[in-house]
Amino acid sequence: MPLPSWHPDSLADRLPFLRRRALLTQATRAFFAARGYTEVETPYAVPTPGEDVHLRALRTVIHGPDGTGRALWLHTSPEFAMKRLLAAGAGPVFQLARVWRDGEGSARHAAEFTMLEWYRPGLDFNGLMDETASLLRAVLPPVVSSGGVETSLAAFEQLTVAEAFSRHAGADVLGTAGDASGLAQSAGAALRSGETWEDLFFRLLLERVEPHLGRTHPTFLTHWPAAQAALARRDPADGRVALRFELFVCGIELANAFEELTDPAEQRARFIEDRARRHALYGRDWPLDEDFLAALRHGMPPSSGIALGFDRLAMLAAGADRIGQVLWLPD
Repeated sequence: MPLPSWHPDSLADRLPFLRRRALLTQATRAFFAARGYTEVETPYAVPTPGEDVHLRALRTVIHGPDGTGRALWLHTSPEFAMKRLLAAGAGPVFQLARVWRDGEGSARHAAEFTMLEWYRPGLDFNGLMDETASLLRAVLPPVVSSGGVETSLAAFEQLTVAEAFSRHAGADVLGTAGDASGLAQSAGAALRSGETWEDLFFRLLLERVEPHLGRTHPTFLTHWPAAQAALARRDPADGRVALRFELFVCGIELANAFEELTDPAEQRARFIEDRARRHALYGRDWPLDEDFLAALRHGMPPSSGIALGFDRLAMLAAGADRIGQVLWLPD
């Protein structure tokens, strides 16, 4: 029987990784302070935890002094709250936030984990990639390893989703957008019963594309199909794609980023579409975040923002293979 996480021998095994995590936290805060960011802390229990179609959030109830209860949700990201602060004029902000996602658990996933998010007004898509690369070079060793994969941070690759699917899946992902049969034929894949274009897109991404990303050097996977980037601005040069990127290091998906959508009407339309799909799959859940949309109407400045899995960053810093090695008290 494995030892409980609080046992001295169990902690002793994790302690070198945890001490490296503590140094990483200090270095991360120093990086953002030097660049003029303000560290913020926003509520963890919120009326609306997000609008991702496949989001699984944890519900709670907060009771007032009179005994009346109010349903809230443990947030899956501080994104909406931090964007409210941008609309209020807070300037560049970052947060190390505890977040929750129900149903997750693996060598790289935990239901409760730490997310590093930062948002900078006036920063564009390319500038955010540059800043992200600078962060990694500032807080990680020049060569990192995890799960038997070793990656040099000397150079970062940029690869569009369309290029990645063409190279690794033989598929025309933009030319077949919304056409599941067309995407299957393009990729030489058998379409499963009931499989939608989105389902097949993510199956091909997981099975054929991601295994090639972030191996010898980190990979920014950029310019996602617009339907897969509900909070990102469309590319002015090609409306089929949005200004979103994901970052892969040592084969690990480390971060997800947007040049932010600031149009409240378009954001509302995207939310309504995503909510309809989510409710059709999983049933009714939380109310639409009207307060966030009101902040967008008030005026959020042009900005870029990113969510980075801090526990995974700690795995890279410490050379850990499992997320539990960098958690003080893993389940």
